[in-house]
Amino acid sequence: MFTIIVFLWMVYGLEGADVVLSCSLIEEGGGMGGMMGGAMFKRTASTLVFRDLVGNDDLSPELVTPYNPPETPNADDLIFELTLPSIQIPNADLLLHADCNEQEVVCEISRYAPRGAELDSLPAHFIGSVQLEGGGISLTLVLQTLHSETTQSDTHPLMQSKLNLPLSQSGTLLTEVVFVVFSRVPSIVAPIGGDVLLDCGFRQKNSIPGQDVALEWRIQHRGNGRKILDIKARETETDVGQDLFVDREGTSAEADLLVRDGNATLTLKRLKVTDEGTYICTVGSGEFQTQQIVQLHITQPPRIALSEEKLIFQDSTPQKLSCHCDRYYPLDVQVEWFSQAPSEEEPVSLSKESSLSSHRQHSDGTYSLSSHLTLRPDKNPPGTVITCRVSHPALETPSDATLTVDKPNPGKRFFCVRLPMMFSQI
Repeated sequence: MFTIIVFLWMVYGLEGADVVLSCSLIEEGGGMGGMMGGAMFKRTASTLVFRDLVGNDDLSPELVTPYNPPETPNADDLIFELTLPSIQIPNADLLLHADCNEQEVVCEISRYAPRGAELDSLPAHFIGSVQLEGGGISLTLVLQTLHSETTQSDTHPLMQSKLNLPLSQSGTLLTEVVFVVFSRVPSIVAPIGGDVLLDCGFRQKNSIPGQDVALEWRIQHRGNGRKILDIKARETETDVGQDLFVDREGTSAEADLLVRDGNATLTLKRLKVTDEGTYICTVGSGEFQTQQIVQLHITQPPRIALSEEKLIFQDSTPQKLSCHCDRYYPLDVQVEWFSQAPSEEEPVSLSKESSLSSHRQHSDGTYSLSSHLTLRPDKNPPGTVITCRVSHPALETPSDATLTVDKPNPGKRFFCVRLPMMFSQI
């Protein structure tokens, strides 16, 4: 769970708002879970304070609660205070409104070592993962501690007991964001045969002109993974040079946008079922490298048809009606049957009387299924409406296929005419 508290900077004569998140500091040696997964980790409660993250133009002072640091600094408290001196995070206001939208924010922090640095070197670095559940922005932040002189204290600063790092006069660990990789759409649904953009971008403080930027996209699905794109791009005096590797036809990323705008978005064209999975966007620039995850879900709605266009009972013999659901993805599909006789005000469910075929998988990865229902004339008089209702993740609302029981055709009459036989004698 999380806590969001908003604080108007104008209280201190500045402009903007703070976002305060309840997080966990992840360390090796303890319970299960954590940012890297698959190992033993220990979780310690901590707080992440984004300073001046969101402008206050649309904020009402009556609706916000000031963030107040502890009156007495405590060496055991873990409060990471972040500043964003030159990095603008897109869609950061979504974090501000998460509480009102009843969205959970997952926040984890762990130690980080830039390239060529030791884990315990100074300034210290941390990596923070902030994910807005249920749709919204996802951030991976590299935090760098500020020098101890920023505490503006003439005495020895209070040291954080777990990290052995100096705290500010307010008892917070002062840091700044020096690198961030983000996705504004960390989960996306796309149809078979369509095109999709997997959103990923990065921002860096004090990036060096002409510095190489490395971008790698990988896909993971059902235990298998592979690299599908790799770019090493650099900006020259005249253009942007690149080394490019692509392992999927119809896959691309723009090297000039990557270097100049921090746009690492991946384009996938002509989607197939095999394109579904977890995509990992890894960006490296200078001494920093981190990643963002984007989930791609492939869908295709079922084509629905009844086995008969008309239903007529000529006698008391029951008749079988089938509802065919063809070429859908993913596998989850639900078929329901209803009948409504002319004398009934509400439809009656017949689903318990139906049967299902097994799923049939086609070469393109889609599925088909049929549902069968036996109807009796005494329970389904003429005028009865029979409905097959199909629900599927690719359908915004259930889809119906219906027919109405018709009156039987009038019986055919046969007449026998006797003609007189005439004989003649020669």
